[in-house]
Amino acid sequence: MVIKANGQPRASRYLRGSVVVNRRRCGKPTCRCAAGTALHETTVLSYSQAGRTKFLTLRPEQVPAVRAAVGRYRAAQAGLEEKANAALAELVEASRPKGRPA
Repeated sequence: MVIKANGQPRASRYLRGSVVVNRRRCGKPTCRCAAGTALHETTVLSYSQAGRTKFLTLRPEQVPAVRAAVGRYRAAQAGLEEKANAALAELVEASRPKGRPA
């Protein structure tokens, strides 16, 4: 997360992960969540690091910027995947044996 000059948070251009809402009980027996109907919600960025899933809690003002950065990452990843598949198809086609001369 990068902070702009005006103090507003701005996410990096690309962020790998998923923005998810965790719903959980806090554990206090007298809390509204104890019955299981009104659980506490926290928006987090879920990502993998060294083979482990990590969660980064997001402040409400961070959520739109982080969602946008995750969306840009996924779009860029899909575009790269498409280009890589096209290049692989070209290589496979070029490697196929040509017809035998008569």
